[in-house]
Amino acid sequence: MFKRLLSLLAAFSFAFVAAPAWADEYSDTIGVFRKAGESGRFFDTAYGYAVFPTIGKGAIGVGGAYGTGRVYQRGNYVGDTSMTQLSIGFALGGQGYSQIIFFEDERAFREFIGGNFEFGADAGAVAVTAGAQARAGTTGGSAGASGGQHDAKTTGRYYKGMATFTVAKGGLMYEASVSGQKFSFKPAAAK
Repeated sequence: MFKRLLSLLAAFSFAFVAAPAWADEYSDTIGVFRKAGESGRFFDTAYGYAVFPTIGKGAIGVGGAYGTGRVYQRGNYVGDTSMTQLSIGFALGGQGYSQIIFFEDERAFREFIGGNFEFGADAGAVAVTAGAQARAGTTGGSAGASGGQHDAKTTGRYYKGMATFTVAKGGLMYEASVSGQKFSFKPAAAK
């Protein structure tokens, strides 16, 4: 029964990201984050960032999420990344969202691309629209949101060299769970 439920959750999550991520999806998503409140200021000082145009998330008790993205170093595309997430707790529904992770310095960037990187449940993401889910962990991370995606006020900051922002794309989900995100990285093919 558990395997069947997990398969159903995976299929539901992948439905949000079934279409391939075209190059303009990445620039469009980066543009949204550049214009969305405080996340825009991170582009001026960050060593690099990873952007996920669409992450699909679904849950019935146990939840999962998946998305693919691109990694940029000093504004230049350097490789691809994928994110998987498993959550345990009470959760119901499905949603899609965009996510960006800023790397404060070369150390944080290297840590992310160095292999299989994980965010624990204590990492926080700041929601930049009123409809997005904000997460704050036990580390004192804070989150705030207002208005629309182009005029959101947020209170994002780096935690262990990384800052994460999300923008809701659609769906409805209630969640009271503990989860972590796991990332993988594949360098871009040499030209």
